[in-house]
Amino acid sequence: MLTVVILTRDESLHLARAIRSVQQAADRIFVVDSGSTDDTVIIANAHGAEVLVHPFTTQAKQFNWALEQLPEDTEWVFRLDADEIVSPELVRSLVQVLPDLPVSVAGASVDRRITFLRHPIRWGGICPVRITRVLRYGRGRSEDRWMDEHIKVAGATVRLGGELIDDNLNFLSWWTDKHNRYASREAVDLLNLEYRFMPHDTVASLRSGSQAGPKRWLKERVYARLPAGFRALAYFLYRYVIRMGFLDGRVGFTFHFLQGFWYRYLVDAKVAEVKQHMLQQDVHVTAAIERVLGIKLGSVAKF
Repeated sequence: MLTVVILTRDESLHLARAIRSVQQAADRIFVVDSGSTDDTVIIANAHGAEVLVHPFTTQAKQFNWALEQLPEDTEWVFRLDADEIVSPELVRSLVQVLPDLPVSVAGASVDRRITFLRHPIRWGGICPVRITRVLRYGRGRSEDRWMDEHIKVAGATVRLGGELIDDNLNFLSWWTDKHNRYASREAVDLLNLEYRFMPHDTVASLRSGSQAGPKRWLKERVYARLPAGFRALAYFLYRYVIRMGFLDGRVGFTFHFLQGFWYRYLVDAKVAEVKQHMLQQDVHVTAAIERVLGIKLGSVAKF
């Protein structure tokens, strides 16, 4: 039995499309909403989804909370974003492959592709990216991170055929607003690497069978130790030149520049701003994060 979990807030633009794309594979669909003011909940109910409401802190905590609400007879869980589309090939894989997997298999990875401003991104070394999105119930959870969380499973994983298409229909202003918020969250994770004010939950491993483990290891052990600012430029040049992001054309340049340089530089600038506030005001890193970034860490922080 496959249960699909979709986390939402004001996703009326995308939700019906996401549900329709996976409906043939799903036995149950749970929409976990964090206070939508649009028609998200109405759309979810109209398409047969069960709606749960829970205050949002991070994607990781929201998904882990959702796992705890699922019925005991749940077998497999598929984590789907509201702005994603499940390809017909992936639907077939979910239906045909999952029921026959041995109990030693605890999860499954899928290939995800990105579109940006209606333009498919094919280069830059990020498309497709393989991510674990399917887990056997009771055998996995999300990393407890503020940003860029991955699902961890206790056991082997397999790779499913087909793809997830990340196809957000909002305009560029929405994208930049979202990534400004994401930059604050990623700044928290980078600061935690240095100051260790929260438990450090990570999939980082060079021996991991997934793409996520080595990539996280490089991010935490190499990228995070490079000079701030320079590392953002180096990453952009790697994606745009070495991994041939320039082949994605004009829209592709906008994407690779904004997501591969602007966003990364913004994260570094926010980290620097928090550190400056710590020095100037002689406050703990958690207090500086709350004042500068507007993020309350609450009981997760260690003082």
